[in-house]
Amino acid sequence: MSSSATPALRRTSYVGGEQVSRVGRVVVTIIMLVAAAYFLIPVIWLVIASTKSTGDLFSTPGFALAEFHLWDNLAALSSYDGGIFWRWSLNSVIYSVFGSALTTLVCAMTGYALAVYRFPGRSALLAIVLASMLVPGTVIAQPTYVLLVRMGLDNTYAGLLLPALVYPFGVLLCYIYAQSSVPLELIEAARLDGASELRVFVQIGLRLMVTGLVTVLLFAFLGSWNSYILPLLVLSDQELMPLTVGLTGWNQASISIPGLQILTVVGSLVSVIPIAIVFLSLQRFWRSGLTAGGIRG
Repeated sequence: MSSSATPALRRTSYVGGEQVSRVGRVVVTIIMLVAAAYFLIPVIWLVIASTKSTGDLFSTPGFALAEFHLWDNLAALSSYDGGIFWRWSLNSVIYSVFGSALTTLVCAMTGYALAVYRFPGRSALLAIVLASMLVPGTVIAQPTYVLLVRMGLDNTYAGLLLPALVYPFGVLLCYIYAQSSVPLELIEAARLDGASELRVFVQIGLRLMVTGLVTVLLFAFLGSWNSYILPLLVLSDQELMPLTVGLTGWNQASISIPGLQILTVVGSLVSVIPIAIVFLSLQRFWRSGLTAGGIRG
């Protein structure tokens, strides 16, 4: 081997059978570190700020530790306004857990039908699903609110659960997973054995699509938990509000009620915990689901 080729070999390495330069690895590492810092720094500040008193929150640097008051802050959070924070937390759980489960089921049925059945207008329906993904949720929030008011569903749990069932991204994802993981030959064999379409979907389709469904469930849960615009428009009863609307109201009221500032910070920290738990619980399904969708079994 010539000496001129040796320096080039030293500057490269093989990762997964592909040649990767050292510069490329350094650049990717820096980008990942910057991205991690971008997401982690606000969380670190939130944790530190939650341990401070109201006075220390404004008199000490943001990332400086002060006298530990986390347990006192949690007690104040639980007792303020009759414990309304935990009512908001329960509402968020209802909207997110039940809403995401129903959304995943509807997306699974729709995506499975689009992948398995051939019917007139199928291509047009797929085009509509794709086009609807380009419309931001804030654009249709006001029309959705008007429709819910005319249906008498404003200020109700159903007013938030029903719109969540329409999830174009979930439909498209389930369509891709159904195409890649549900063999048509297996469906035909089940039909020849006398299985009904519903039984084929439940016992074959859902089981083979389970990885993709967990991915849809995760995205639907996060979207519902962080939803703000539609709950703000639809709900006026404080007992029905989710955490996003309730904490935003506290943040606005903290201008005139100084004690609410630290409660808003602590409440934001508590509201992050369920998201972290759900993500860590479904992480292995989520990571494998993102790669499995593009591979035909």
